Amino acid sequence: MIIRPERQGDEGAIARVTENAFRNVDYSDRTEHLIVARLRAAGALVVSLVAEDSEGIIGHVGFSPVTLSSGESGWFCLAPLSVAPERQGQGVGSLLVQEGLAALDRLSASGCVVAGDPDYYGRFGFRHLEGLSAAGIPDEYFTVLRLHGGTPSGIVGFHPGFDGENA
Repeated sequence: MIIRPERQGDEGAIARVTENAFRNVDYSDRTEHLIVARLRAAGALVVSLVAEDSEGIIGHVGFSPVTLSSGESGWFCLAPLSVAPERQGQGVGSLLVQEGLAALDRLSASGCVVAGDPDYYGRFGFRHLEGLSAAGIPDEYFTVLRLHGGTPSGIVGFHPGFDGENA
């Protein structure tokens, strides 16, 4: 298996993997594949990586810029992370996250936020941070990883693609 940047022609396979990965997830509204497409169309997937093996694309992760009400820049969101259901629990997602964070580090990003299982993302150094929040996301599921920035504060705003807009 290799981890590589998304390239032209991967869109359909990424959509299928993402749709299948979230199909039976209770908290999903089943639009994650559309979020990826909107972020891509808006040029907001700053880092977009796929996991590929001999059978094709089996995973994807995207990172897009976020805004902070405090005005700090260089922050990104990890979302969505998708792994084909039959390959979940085999380390594919972990490799995608590690490679994606390494790419953000090379870009001298200030840091990254994620909404998800704090135990899972805690393995990569994500932690809850008092004073930083995102509307509609319970604090216990909203975590932060500082890379090259200071301690962020305020309210995080996500790209409009997460809300069904292409802007």
